[in-house]
Amino acid sequence: MKRISILCGALISTVVAVALGQPPLTHVNVFVSGQDGYAGYRIPAIETAADGAILAFAEARKFNLSDPGGKGNEIDLVLKRSTDGGATWSAMTVIEHSGEFWSSANPATVVDRQSGRIWLFYLRCKPGRSTHAARPGTDDVANLARYSDDHGQTWSEPVDQTNVARDLTDTQWRISVPGPGGAIQDRQGRLIVPMWRYAPYSAFAIYSEDHGRTWQRGAEVPGQQGGDEDQLVELADGRILLDIRQQTGPHRWMALSSDGGRTWSEPRPGQPVTPVCCAIERCPGTAAGGERDRIVWSGPLGPGRNKLVVRTSDDEGQTFGNERMVADEPAAYSDLSVLADKSVGVLWERGNYRFITFTRLTREFLEAAR
Repeated sequence: MKRISILCGALISTVVAVALGQPPLTHVNVFVSGQDGYAGYRIPAIETAADGAILAFAEARKFNLSDPGGKGNEIDLVLKRSTDGGATWSAMTVIEHSGEFWSSANPATVVDRQSGRIWLFYLRCKPGRSTHAARPGTDDVANLARYSDDHGQTWSEPVDQTNVARDLTDTQWRISVPGPGGAIQDRQGRLIVPMWRYAPYSAFAIYSEDHGRTWQRGAEVPGQQGGDEDQLVELADGRILLDIRQQTGPHRWMALSSDGGRTWSEPRPGQPVTPVCCAIERCPGTAAGGERDRIVWSGPLGPGRNKLVVRTSDDEGQTFGNERMVADEPAAYSDLSVLADKSVGVLWERGNYRFITFTRLTREFLEAAR
């Protein structure tokens, strides 16, 4: 692998594929551990703005890589933008710094097609409060949303969604967490955000039918076993598919909603993968001028959090195949977005969390093994 420096301190690696005929991929390191005053970066989320700019969100972890509330850490929510298809990236913007030892975490985003407004959903945790340490019925953890009307250059003040995202009267419910990543707008214009709760672990969604003016909480997925980090995709027939991490076990869970995220089917086994945050995204389908209706999924092949791959489904999530190797190296969380040129961008944790990296997947790459 050969590395060269580019603008903003990012690194590019050009990977020559081992499979015959596979187009080479270029990896651009967007966030680098130790840079900009932070020990490291985790939990990537990627969004394509209405003007084509690519937005890369992350948790900037000040002192170490521990999660919110852990080991005296402090976590800020940060952003970089690219206006050249991901080749170079802006200086980093801090969207939220909540205070000493506070955490702003778990970004999930969606663009409202009607207005171009970008919605950003996240958590704000008090010092020492986390998934297990948050107290039910308190404001230890707040669910917040911000929005941008200028393609991610500036952001609104936070809007509190805690009362929607969590039942504060439930004596077990400690926290509700978005995604990370994976929020969508369906064909009806409904904004839908994947969520999960603790305790117990369970997946659900919140949604808005009036472009974010008001929000509602849907029912939890029934019969799941330890589901948490999740993402959404709309199927060609209008149903919503929820792809859910399983806390233990060899595969994901998948559940369907026929009513825009209000209720869900019993889950069925999804992709075989270690417990990790994975991504799912619809490519432009035949109704939008695409060649076929396709869903793309990304996650580590393993063993463990190693070897980032993408798989595609041409049967609306029933099966996934045509596995393509993105990187044969340590790889953990990832998020996907369709870019302005209809290629797919993946933002992923690389090199044992030393980097958050952007890789553009062309149609030729996704098609190569067919």
